[in-house]
Amino acid sequence: MHIAILSFEGFNELDSFIALGILNRVKRAGWRVSLAAPSPQVTSMNGVTVQTPASLADASAADAVIVGSGIRTREIAADAAVMAALQLDPARQLIGAQCSGTLLLAKLGLLGSVPACTDLTTKPWVQEAGVQVLNQPFFADGNVATAGGCLSSTYLAAWLVARSEGIDAAASAIHYVAPVGEKDEWVARTLRNITPYLPVAAACDAVDIADTRGH
Repeated sequence: MHIAILSFEGFNELDSFIALGILNRVKRAGWRVSLAAPSPQVTSMNGVTVQTPASLADASAADAVIVGSGIRTREIAADAAVMAALQLDPARQLIGAQCSGTLLLAKLGLLGSVPACTDLTTKPWVQEAGVQVLNQPFFADGNVATAGGCLSSTYLAAWLVARSEGIDAAASAIHYVAPVGEKDEWVARTLRNITPYLPVAAACDAVDIADTRGH
């Protein structure tokens, strides 16, 4: 399982790094999480430069992709070469987008008439692209999920883990990173946000986990 986190020049560290940390709580053979970009390294909106071992072609071939946000997303959306290189396909991939990353999914035609989540700054741009924006942190339809607000990256990562490895793995990953003294509360809130968008069997398991932790 290869998960690529698209992180362009000017990327938001919270989107990329929180997802990277949570997703890497899954420990199994073949599980790999990579930052992906058009160049071998990118610098974040706050000046953090990182190596990006995966390319846009690698992201297009990955099993799952998270499209992070950043301060240059509208420039990226207008870059025909970059957009053409993003061959994302929900028929064979799990695809998630965070904040302004939702704009890229809209421009790629991956949202269609499905509503989506994004941050408040990006909201009018996504609406201009013809997508209804929801006033909630997370939404998914089939294999495509969107999240709004930097810290909603926890929901996006948990959804991806739940879809790939099961709800127990998602709850465990969130439990590990949650603040001490608030772990059960964080797990319950996360499951509450992602459960409506999981397959029926996984959703039932989520209810069982929430009930167990609640008692």
